[in-house]
This record gives sequence, structure tokens and C-alpha cells, in this order.
Amino acid sequence: MNGGPLIVQSDKTLLLEVDHEQAEACRRDIAAFAELERAPEHIHTYRVTPLGLWNARAAGHDAEQVVDALVRHARYPVPHALLVDIAETMARYGRLTLVKHPAHGLVLESSDRAVLEEVLRSKRVQPLVGERIAGPDAADGGSVVVHPSERGQIKQVLLKLGWPAEDLAGYVDGEAHPIRLEERDAEGNAWSLRPYQEQAVEGFWHGGSGVVVLPCGAGKTLVGAGAMAKAQATTLILVTNTVSARQWKHELVRRTSLTEDEIGEYSGTKKEIRPVTIATYQVITTKRKGVYPHLELFDSRDWGLIVYDEVHLLPAPVFKFTADLQARRRLGLTATLVREDGRESDVFSLIGPKRFDAPWKEIENQGWIAPADCVEVRVSLTDSERLAYATAEPEEKYRFCATTDSKRKVTEALVRRHAGEQTLVIGQYIDQLDELGEHLGAPVIKGDTSNAQREKLFDAFRQGEIGCLVVSKVANFSVDLPEATVAIQVSGTFGSRQEEAQRLGRVLRPKADGHEARFYSVVARDTIDQDFAAHRQRFLAEQGYAYRIVDSVDLLAGRDLPPQELPGGTPGADDGAGRPGDGTGAGELSGDEG
Repeated sequence: MNGGPLIVQSDKTLLLEVDHEQAEACRRDIAAFAELERAPEHIHTYRVTPLGLWNARAAGHDAEQVVDALVRHARYPVPHALLVDIAETMARYGRLTLVKHPAHGLVLESSDRAVLEEVLRSKRVQPLVGERIAGPDAADGGSVVVHPSERGQIKQVLLKLGWPAEDLAGYVDGEAHPIRLEERDAEGNAWSLRPYQEQAVEGFWHGGSGVVVLPCGAGKTLVGAGAMAKAQATTLILVTNTVSARQWKHELVRRTSLTEDEIGEYSGTKKEIRPVTIATYQVITTKRKGVYPHLELFDSRDWGLIVYDEVHLLPAPVFKFTADLQARRRLGLTATLVREDGRESDVFSLIGPKRFDAPWKEIENQGWIAPADCVEVRVSLTDSERLAYATAEPEEKYRFCATTDSKRKVTEALVRRHAGEQTLVIGQYIDQLDELGEHLGAPVIKGDTSNAQREKLFDAFRQGEIGCLVVSKVANFSVDLPEATVAIQVSGTFGSRQEEAQRLGRVLRPKADGHEARFYSVVARDTIDQDFAAHRQRFLAEQGYAYRIVDSVDLLAGRDLPPQELPGGTPGADDGAGRPGDGTGAGELSGDEG
């Protein structure tokens, strides 16, 4: 017993004492393999899952490191059976491998005959494989032919059976196309990939395909550009909306040898297919008469690399088609692998496992993203609002408490408090946003706002001509607003953890003056809104962000509030990382198309 901050339980849950002096070090060590489930004030609950362990294994962590982290931080002896289970679970990854055979093409092989026999008895595996091939010696487990078109499907099935296959079958080079990173950007400023961006590119390239996880504002677009420079091949980039597509194009022209003419936009308004083509998820998944006419884009060129921006939002039809693209290198970019639909295993199987993951606080400590103060403002409903909420139909309860008039007054007070700072008011419900825009005298950007108008308003915000913008979920992603300092969230997509992370990300670009970011979440007390808020905050709590809770009564009276000027920045925060357009956020894009 060493008095550490962690209690490790035999049911694979980990209890972390938040106030312990070693809590932060422990959080960093276990984040690679454990998922946060609950984050109340004093004790956070994590769970160790097979997928978490396999992702850690693919990212270069071995069982010895995981066991060491648990034993080193544990307050009490770690259950021996759990340590054995962790080692055995991680050892399952790679016991089966997909490789290229000189005579038989794609084969599934294993040196463990029992494992191969077990999976081949599965009725889900049998239709995907062909003839058996004997191993070179009697002890060899042997191998079995797999049809190349089933490369993705068999990985999905094997993962569900608990035997994740390591894909070592290689990739086609695709059509060659020269791409290099320039030493100076379009304005003549010297630049280079940051160390963690270089590590992310190398981790991806060594693994062949997979996912890079970086905080919002940490420059995932430049990781994509680095991977393109490695591939030296035609590239298809899938993004969440047209604004995102254009920011990707701008950044690639600015940082690489690519010209405007070499980059095509494939969206609702343009259908250009060029050596580098940027397409939106929305147009790819457009369905007409029961078919997806634009999926042929995947076959329109011999792509050497496919980049999936904001891979946590990947639509189901794209998963389905990606299963047939396993011979092409695939790079997923995201700030969080959390998917509210539970399809993380499909990302693992079809895009690839996690190849690189940088904790948010680690990147903050290096000065590449701004420090943030997260505040949950609890609002009490009036007596009449409480009665209306109590009698509302179940499907209307969240909308009612999320759009209560009490929230409007608090939001107005927060905007006044931060007058002179670039402020975003973010919400889910359009009528609520329209009302807030009217009361605040601020422009509203929503789904039916044209792309031209969106870009005009975002540019005015960047230039400081507009101090406050009211935005719907179209601005959850896809918006590079380096000087946005304050975000006020009034409503959200129920309990979405990835949305909470992305909304905080809108204000994490380092500020030129080292200013600290503020993220307010306005929540209705004793309602389903409060329950959703607790769920939404889980991912950020896992990254080390703590929400302070402030009562709206105190806020409106000017009491118990964070000081106007907290010590801002970290060493290096103003060393050029905060220059607008330096790559800290361009391309970190998403949201809806309307």
C-alpha cells in the first residue's frame, strides 16, 4: 500500500481521487488505456475495456507499461487476476495477422493453431475465407485465404470475436503526385511541424493506417499535410462541411507545394476531381432513389491516401464503403475518439487503431493551446417554469429546460461581463439563438446561413469588427477563430461528450497576448439538462479540465465570480504559436451543412 491516488477494483473500474497530489500524473498515465465513466467532484471512475487496451497496444504501449501504471499509482494492492487479464487481453492483439502471400494473395495467419481454429469455426468468419494453407512446419498454426474485398469485413468480425487482427497486408501506392511541405508559408514566414505533429505523422506512417488524436487547436490539418508529403500520392480528404473544405484548401496552398489548380472541391456546389480532392461527408452520403450516387468518387482516381477529418463524426454509409478501401492508406483525425453511437470499434477496424494521442493538458503545458477556465453556471427555474417542466411530455423536457428564459438573462450578463473580449454564444435550438441574437444585438449563424455569409461573419469576427457571434452547431467544428476568448454554451445535443470537447476547442487557440480562455456552460438546475451536462463533461474531465460550479444568483449579483484577469498563458504561449493562421486550428472543422 503506497497511498497513491488510484483504487483499482477487480471489476476493471479505477477510482481516482481528484484532490490527491499525484492525481494529475496518474490521470496522464491511465488515459492511454482507460475511459472515464463518471466525474463527480472528488472521485472519478474509469473503466478498462478490451478496445481501450487494444488501442493502447496499437499506439505502442505494452502490457508491462499498463500494469506498471496501475501498480505505481494504486493505493491498495492491485487484484492479481486483473493484471493477468490485462496482459492476456493485450496479447490477443496481433495473434492473428492479415498478410500478403506471394501465391495466394491476402491471407489470415496465426502461429497459434488453436486461435485460428477457434475463429474459423465462427459462422460469421466462414463466408469470408477460402482454402486453408498449411504452415511451413507442423507446429505452425497455418493460414487461410481471405478474399481481398473482405479485408475490412473480416477485421470487424474478428474484433467482435475478441481476436483483433493486425493488418500487415500493406497498401497500394496509388497514383503518384508530388507534395512537399514548404519551409516558408505563403506570407514568407518560416515554419515547420511541431515535435508532436512530427511524432503523429511518423506514428501513422509506421502503422500504415489509423487515427491521430490531438486537441482542438493543436493543428491536425498539418498532420494531414505531413502524411500527404510522406505518401507523395493523390489524396482524397473527407471533411464535414464546405467551410471546412475551403479552410483545408487554404492551408494546403499556404503550407505545401500544392497549387490552387491541384486541389478540387467536391461539395454541394462544386464537383471538381483533382489530384487532391476535398469532399464533404454530406455530399458523399446524399442518397437518391435508394443509392448513393457520389460514392463513385472513391473509385474516380487511384487514391494513395484517404484522410477522414473529424473521424468521430464519420457517417454510417462512409463506414460501409470504407470496408472496401482497406488496400489504401487511411488517416483519421479527431480531438476525441468518443462516438455517442458506440461505433468506436468500427473506427478501430476500418480506419485503423489509434496511432498517436496527445493529452490536452500536455499540449497546453507546452504552450501550443491556451489554458482554459471551465465554469458551469447553475440556473434555477422560476416556479412557473418548474411547473411547466414537470408537466411537459418526456420528449419535450430537455428542449424546455435548455431554452428557459432564465438562461437568456444569465447569458446576457456573461456577455456584458466580458465586453471587449471576442465571445461566442453557442446553442442547439434555433429559436433560442434567434432570441439571444436579438437581445444581444449580435449576428446569428445557423444551418440556413449561406456559406458566403458565414465566411463573411467569421472573417469580421476574426478582424475584431464583430465582438460577439451567436452560433448553432454549424460552428461546433470547422471554424478557425484564433482570438475567440469566451464561449458560452446555452444548449447542446443532449449528452454529447465530443460536442462539449469541440465547443471548448473553439476558444483554445493560443492568444497573441497569452490570455486565458473561458468556457461557460449554462445549465438548468434539477432537470435533465443537469444530467446531460454531467455526461457531456466526462471527456474533458478525463483530459484534466475541472468545471467550477457558480450559482446564477451569485453571478447576476456579481458575487463569487472568477476574477476578470486570471494569470494567462504558459511558457511559450506567445512565442509564435498564437499567430492567427499558424496552423494551430485550420482544418479542425465540422458541424452540419444546414
